[in-house]
Amino acid sequence: MALFDPGPPVDRPASPARRRTTARAGVAFGAAAVLALSAACTGPTSAESEPGPSAAGLAVYYGQKLSFGPCTDFGTTPGEKKQYVAPFECARLKVPLDYRDPKGRTIQVAVLRLRAQGDPGQRIGSLVLNPGGPGGSGMTQATAFSAAYAKSPLLRRFDVVGFDPRGVGSSTPAISCFTDAERDRGEDRTTLLASSGQWSAEDPRRLAERCAKGSGGTGILSAVGTRNVARDLDVLRSALGDEKLTFAGQSYGTRLGAVYAEMFGENVRAMVLDGVTDPTLENPQRRLTQQAGFQQNFEKLAAYCAASRDCPLGADPARATAVFQKLVQPLIDEPVPAGKGRTLNFNQATGGVTAGLYYPEVWPTIIKGLTQLKRGDGSQILKVGDVFGGRDPSGVWTNFLEANLAVNCNDEVRRTPEEEARLRADIARTSPFVATGRNVDGVTRDACESWPGEPSLGIPYAQDVEGLPDTLIISVTGDPATPYAAGKVLADEIGGTVLTVEGARHTVAQEGVNPCVNAAFTAYLIDLKVPAQGQRCRL
Repeated sequence: MALFDPGPPVDRPASPARRRTTARAGVAFGAAAVLALSAACTGPTSAESEPGPSAAGLAVYYGQKLSFGPCTDFGTTPGEKKQYVAPFECARLKVPLDYRDPKGRTIQVAVLRLRAQGDPGQRIGSLVLNPGGPGGSGMTQATAFSAAYAKSPLLRRFDVVGFDPRGVGSSTPAISCFTDAERDRGEDRTTLLASSGQWSAEDPRRLAERCAKGSGGTGILSAVGTRNVARDLDVLRSALGDEKLTFAGQSYGTRLGAVYAEMFGENVRAMVLDGVTDPTLENPQRRLTQQAGFQQNFEKLAAYCAASRDCPLGADPARATAVFQKLVQPLIDEPVPAGKGRTLNFNQATGGVTAGLYYPEVWPTIIKGLTQLKRGDGSQILKVGDVFGGRDPSGVWTNFLEANLAVNCNDEVRRTPEEEARLRADIARTSPFVATGRNVDGVTRDACESWPGEPSLGIPYAQDVEGLPDTLIISVTGDPATPYAAGKVLADEIGGTVLTVEGARHTVAQEGVNPCVNAAFTAYLIDLKVPAQGQRCRL
């Protein structure tokens, strides 16, 4: 994803120093949905010094045993319900809403498991997955992973476990801000990075109030940050019966894994972090770096397209950005029909194209969509954006984008309107294919401006990590969303080993698409064998 962050509404016009600040987490997500279009017990080390698992009152959570059974009551869309069937089984993990008040309100984290398929005596434990986001469903990721690795020894040696982080998907309560109809009309205000539109000073307040009303109160909105999810993950580890955690996280999941390592490093058996978000970069540097990556992949898409006849971006890749802007900027004022009574606006068009830039195998779908768009038909580009955003073919949306907003607002510092305007102007220069062509001064605001609670992540994170075994860090040289260099930065911070993958896609290990990566991934998880220094794979 671009990485997408909350921004103004989709309206038509009307080794660094060890310091603690905050910055916005980017969106990242598992490959399965977009690819379908082309066919306890250590104390905390965090700055906040929140209670660790040994604190009074948390024993009841760490001592719980999960009661797995049929997944009948799980899944938020018809598509998910079709996936969550035998041999998968589901359970709910009870955790405190506020770890500072373990005797207070509780919430439930939804968990899905596929039992190890081999000899029980060879079982290592649980392999817990996170697909990214924030806001991605770990339950859905576990089903996709199990299919991708169906013939792998990983499924014989591990229970495959996916969980929907607090506020996400089948966990309760879940973040909810908009109806499916509003999202279909492009009216949801969990909008994308380079979006068009104007926002008044009251809009961030109204957004927070609306999300609180739909989600169960302001306490929920302020409790879904990454550090609380890391605490939940450690409770889950204990409830699964694992003395040590075996974890694989991709994209935003690398942020979750790194924060867990900082807080509970001695509880880790093995950790794979694929597609790293840089733990040292503050906003806006991180977002500008990401947007530069997406501009680069847009230009690669343009060159790929120019080699074919009738490329909708033209025969000269150097002019492709200008051609694209001429095609999408009019959609700010006049969206085009996109089938079944829906329309495609500027934000949806740039969002759909950006989502397709994650994986080269989706580029032909994007080119087809741009060809249709030149004829006034936005249906194909809208479809790509729908899949990215979590819309089921039935028309039911997951809460991916809403949960993404909520986690980001919990993790990061809130910017002033002036800071937001400067950032968006910088983004337009860095990534001109998503530029609106309009002045943003005085018309843009940070969607998190009125969010309840204080940001709790801290940048840099993954500091002062103790007791962590060697981790496997996977970085793709042409990853547009989480640049390759971030893997080395994180490795230096936490003592990991980097596996370099030459190619142009976002994340690779959990999708099981590359034999070289699959072999290294499997050897590490089973035998704790890290790749040789300098080992490389090629996509």
